[in-house]
Amino acid sequence: MENTITTNQHNQMTVGDWVVTMLITFVPLVNLVMLFVWAFGGNAHPSKETWAKASLIWLAIGIGLYILLFMFIGAAFLSSQSY
Repeated sequence: MENTITTNQHNQMTVGDWVVTMLITFVPLVNLVMLFVWAFGGNAHPSKETWAKASLIWLAIGIGLYILLFMFIGAAFLSSQSY
């Protein structure tokens, strides 16, 4: 029995590929859609897929922190109201 190792060979992404990727992420709303497409679409380069998943995780963390911040500010504002 012969042991075979299958690997997915992909070319490295060039600087130009990354420049286009970053340019697309600068466009509001398009960036969010494209991050989901690259992360879960299945056709993206493995490096771009991993980067998109990490970017979505950081985006979720940032949104969560903003929600906590506004809840804290709102609670502080409401508690300072005198009737």
